[in-house]
Amino acid sequence: MKIYTKKGDTGTTQLIGGTRVSKNNIRIESYGTIDELNSYIGLTRDYTSDTQTKNFLKEIQDRLFTIGSSLASDPEKSRMKIPDLKTEDVALLEKEIDRMNDLLPEMKNFILPGGTPGNSICHIARCVCRRSERLIVALAEIETTEPLILQYINRLSDYLFVLSRKISKDENAEEVSWKPRL
Repeated sequence: MKIYTKKGDTGTTQLIGGTRVSKNNIRIESYGTIDELNSYIGLTRDYTSDTQTKNFLKEIQDRLFTIGSSLASDPEKSRMKIPDLKTEDVALLEKEIDRMNDLLPEMKNFILPGGTPGNSICHIARCVCRRSERLIVALAEIETTEPLILQYINRLSDYLFVLSRKISKDENAEEVSWKPRL
């Protein structure tokens, strides 16, 4: 199988279901940003030594492929069976957020990103996650999308924030509080 088809040379791409759309279509932007997020999650995984976190991040990457498949499908024409996101996936994120939060000191201020490479990359992933959320909201305003996707992505950004704090704690890095100039 060749990796290139040359069908996209004119600036269009094909959705699951056969519909051709511009490569700057909001649907393409949505699942492209999910792909970018997945890459940053992989990089975050590479920067943590905690086996439980590594395994959990792999599960998240699997769910992101599921989300990408859903977003890459033409809701009107696709007949292909794609994996489903489940409410249990959101609940699992919440459970892991709560587990990590129980290990962390109470947060009393906004925290500046940084402190370790792993923490910084986790914050970049969180920002990309928030961007994907905004794009999916825009897509949902004009086309059919699975509502659970938005819920999962919203919870994932929370997870990534708490994970960044856990990485800092695990690596004995100082959390730098934001102190606004007044």
